[in-house]
Amino acid sequence: MTTGASPATPSHQRTVAPASTPLSGYAIQSTAKVTDSAAAVSSPGYPAKGWYPAGPRSTVLAALLASGTYADPFYSTNQKNIPTADFAVPWWFRSDFTVADTSSRTYLDFSGVISAADVFVNGQQIAGKDAVTGAYTRHELDISSVVRSGTNTVAFRVQPNHPTKNLTMGWIDWLQPPPDENMGIVRDVLVRRGGPVALRDAHVVTSLAVPSLATADLTVKAQARNDSASTVTATVSGTIGAVSFSQDVTLAAHETKTVSFAPAAYPQLHLASPRVWWPAGMGDQALYGLDLTASVSGAASDTAHESFGIRDVKAPLNADGARQYSVNGRPLLIKGGGWSPDEYLRWDRTYVEDRLTYALDLGLNTIRLEGHIEPDEFFDLADRYGILTLPGWECCDKWEGQVNGSEAGEKWTAADYPVAKASMAAEAARLRDHPSVISFLIGSDFAPDRTIEKNYVDALRAADWPNPVVAAVSDNSAPISGSSGMRMTGPYDWVPPNYWYNKQEGGATGFNSETSAGPDIPTLDTLRRMMSPAELDTLWKSPSAKQYHRSPSSVFATLSLYDAALTGRYGPPSGLDDYVRKAQLAQYENVRAQYEAYARNAKDASKPATGVVYWMFNSGWTSLHWQLMDRYLDQGGAYFGAKKANEPLHIQYSYDDRSVTVVNGRHAPVSGLTARVTLFNTDGSQKYDKTATGVAVGGDGAKTSAFTVPASVSGLSTTYLARLLLTDATGKEVSRNVYWLSTKADVLDYEHTDWYYTPTTAYADLKGLGALARATVTATGTTGAGADGTSTTTVTLSNTGTGRTPALLTDVHLVDTNGVPVLPVQWSDNQVTLWPGETTTLTATYRTLDLHGSAPRLRVSGWNTPTVTVSAAGQALASTGHTAASSKSRAHREVFRTP
Repeated sequence: MTTGASPATPSHQRTVAPASTPLSGYAIQSTAKVTDSAAAVSSPGYPAKGWYPAGPRSTVLAALLASGTYADPFYSTNQKNIPTADFAVPWWFRSDFTVADTSSRTYLDFSGVISAADVFVNGQQIAGKDAVTGAYTRHELDISSVVRSGTNTVAFRVQPNHPTKNLTMGWIDWLQPPPDENMGIVRDVLVRRGGPVALRDAHVVTSLAVPSLATADLTVKAQARNDSASTVTATVSGTIGAVSFSQDVTLAAHETKTVSFAPAAYPQLHLASPRVWWPAGMGDQALYGLDLTASVSGAASDTAHESFGIRDVKAPLNADGARQYSVNGRPLLIKGGGWSPDEYLRWDRTYVEDRLTYALDLGLNTIRLEGHIEPDEFFDLADRYGILTLPGWECCDKWEGQVNGSEAGEKWTAADYPVAKASMAAEAARLRDHPSVISFLIGSDFAPDRTIEKNYVDALRAADWPNPVVAAVSDNSAPISGSSGMRMTGPYDWVPPNYWYNKQEGGATGFNSETSAGPDIPTLDTLRRMMSPAELDTLWKSPSAKQYHRSPSSVFATLSLYDAALTGRYGPPSGLDDYVRKAQLAQYENVRAQYEAYARNAKDASKPATGVVYWMFNSGWTSLHWQLMDRYLDQGGAYFGAKKANEPLHIQYSYDDRSVTVVNGRHAPVSGLTARVTLFNTDGSQKYDKTATGVAVGGDGAKTSAFTVPASVSGLSTTYLARLLLTDATGKEVSRNVYWLSTKADVLDYEHTDWYYTPTTAYADLKGLGALARATVTATGTTGAGADGTSTTTVTLSNTGTGRTPALLTDVHLVDTNGVPVLPVQWSDNQVTLWPGETTTLTATYRTLDLHGSAPRLRVSGWNTPTVTVSAAGQALASTGHTAASSKSRAHREVFRTP
């Protein structure tokens, strides 16, 4: 049995039962252009001429974009030219599937319809839009009576989506919303075949002995359903690795029973020395597989498979009322980012996997999903990589319309309550076995009222939900789940780095569920991919101009706060290149400070930091704010600032008390360390140097203060540099961190804090960086191919200057022979600062195919070094303080030159 819009039916699949196969795609068309009846549209052989092809998970607009109907919506304001009126009417989604043997039962099993749909099979209506409504509700429709041998047709008449009116998905203020509001079918529609007894809802409830981790009890559950008109006795048997178990169950006609295998009756489900699942960096990501079969008269009637992990998650409130997560008995600081899917909800496993591996590269351990709860494969990947996830409902639309006062989102009607409960039940059943999922956030900005919460909690309990339930990500409480233990005090727009160290507003205390300094200007490569020349001109010249690629929100429409800070701290930009390089410097220091402050305060005796979610991890489109990497996976200051802050063993400077602190994110304690800080004027002269030996620090996020830099250092320039070095007992450098600081501090006006930022009344003076002398950096690169389809380029950078000036924030971009960045790429380190005589070695790992046959090259740039291009297999083409190259090379590099 195969499925698809134009199915081919291999003979070896026709007799396989039971089976579960997704529809392979659709033909779609607006109902405004289809005059034929629903019966005709949903009948086999209907000539869908002029219809658009769509994938198995597709919004209407995603299909139209794939067909070339509209220009690239990620560029400039092209998306404005897509007429919203085209999506104000329902659209047909039509697909064929083939059935060879009608003696088996056939079902349609699906969720992910946005926002609702009438469902037809072979000319007959099977369900209406009042029943098939809500993006997360799951539906199983028995279509056995209408299925015929050969080709069959299913058609969905999908209704327009209105996030403020429907319990679906919306975009709030993240990006310019898609004109179709994501109407479509964004998860697989399965055609399920089976015998008289169906297995559903298979899952494993685990109980791990904590803290010993010596044993685990597994309880296997499933629903056995007799879909026949006669009494049936079925044998339900299962395996988990080498462990097997079975029992007989007798079912009356159309009866459903819960089949349970518990350790009390099946002692083989009491495991000694279980393989425990850990988050990345804390241990292995061990996974088990459950396989169940229901057999009737010796023949398989249905099967089920579930992957699961054995682990224990707790999240009590600490003495200060903050939620403190622990996994397998070990508390951890949640270091996360807010997830965004593709704006058009196009599922691309490779693209998703690339972003998740970036999360690990950044040292993050958690991804928060506010709405837009991704397909099963996302959580499979999170399980495999050891990335914790915090899924939940979203704010500012229908989901919180009943409790959010006058904010966006219509009040609920009686019809909404069962949809919300069914949504919770479906997501709980889908997510409960994933060890990466550590909570469900049933509220975002607002907590649910008693009636709504009871529906949610009842659904979670019925699903054997194993994880903490959180009332909201704001500082709210709900009648059943109690205090959230979280807060969402922002900020969402620019604040200075020292903001993060104060234990007020969004500073490093408690669990801050969404917070960042707002804008993130991408690299020049990406900016030129996403904005017109005129828009790029406006970007650096006009701080008060509305930026289409920032947000539809009037609060975040411009970059005025950000640009004022950039000018006030670094000086006015002299051009686009200068604007971008200052932005990268500013984003590096600010993102680094945010993560460093939370890590430093995690073990404080009073008001410790327990969690921080950077808002946001990524953007669903080409954006100017809320992202640690851009749409094309290029990496700038924000990315490498986060990566530096979250390195496993880390030395850092504190903006509040000037302490130099060592933070150990590893489990094992470390001793015999040496910490050193050196302060330099912008002319390169050394003004202060201090070393501490015998530094020791405990594990699991412990910290130790090595020393404190004096409040006043004689002869220090207004703008100065601080170099921090940490070496181990053998003298090997294990952490390096460089700060650009000022004797004039940023001054915050907390009394006038708004919900999205705290005003800055005086800026730190970092303009002295503009006076840094030119530095000379040479670079060499070699490339080797791996056995797994990847290549690794090794880069050696040296500051060969004869003066005293460091090369500040030296960036290396891997590019092809046309100068186009090769992405994604994982660097061991980047945006490094080197003093004269210093050398460092970096590695870049990437897919060999992403070179597209080109030879790898390296584009090296920096704050006070010219941009040069380096072969990955030879000497630098230009390695002095003045660019020397052929006119052809010079013309190409002009695009990327740093002033």
